[in-house]
Amino acid sequence: MKIRISRKNLAIPYFIFLILFILIPILIIVFYAFTDAEGYFSFDALVTFFSNYTKLNVLLVSLLIGLFNTILCLLIGYPIAYILSNKKFNKNYVLVMLFIMPMWINFVLRTGATRDLLNWIGLNTGSYPIIATMIGMVSNYLPFTILPLYSTMLKLDQSQIEAASDLGCNPFQVFTKSIIPQTIPGIVSAAMMVFMPTMSSYVISDTLSEGKITLFGNSIYLSFTNSDWNGGSFMALVMLIIVFISMIFSHKFDRNNQEGRSSDL
Repeated sequence: MKIRISRKNLAIPYFIFLILFILIPILIIVFYAFTDAEGYFSFDALVTFFSNYTKLNVLLVSLLIGLFNTILCLLIGYPIAYILSNKKFNKNYVLVMLFIMPMWINFVLRTGATRDLLNWIGLNTGSYPIIATMIGMVSNYLPFTILPLYSTMLKLDQSQIEAASDLGCNPFQVFTKSIIPQTIPGIVSAAMMVFMPTMSSYVISDTLSEGKITLFGNSIYLSFTNSDWNGGSFMALVMLIIVFISMIFSHKFDRNNQEGRSSDL
């Protein structure tokens, strides 16, 4: 007796997982975000959030730190990824593993080790909370920047780069007009993998700033810890909306880039 399994049936476990661990939790968040403590429909959480200067300030600070961390990671990670993907400079994949290995270590352990190292070299985390937090953010999220950039740069069209050079472009023009346009998908992917986790992170800022810097993730965590389910759920919903907007922007950016490259061809 032969048992035939269609491709549609193989997707059933994924849909079950999607419903149980993504859709239902989101619906619970939406329910708590628009109800009061007694479970009745209410906009109290929305009004409280947008009328609370402290929470809005936390959101603004989180956006700025997320943006700044993304820019720093791209500035540092881009040349590293290019060197690692270029066989002229890197002929050993061990170097790639050295940048990815920190991702295997527990996130909390890495953050604690960074704090001890900064204190050891004299950069007291309590005295320099912003600098310490940014160092921790960059060191923790840099591998997430290098990996997508490295994967994209492995697929660079070398013939296009050589053609640009043969047609009279100097190295800077080759880099800006040939290499960067080809790596835009990797840049967008790296930015997405850094920006949103930075905003929602609370371990790094709480540990390295010694509680002096509160990010949006910290605020959500504190709300749930203090049993403010409605306020915490609304802030989590705001975070989901920001994620959704970021995904739409990145998708539109990728589509426009692909259409531009297709028109060039």
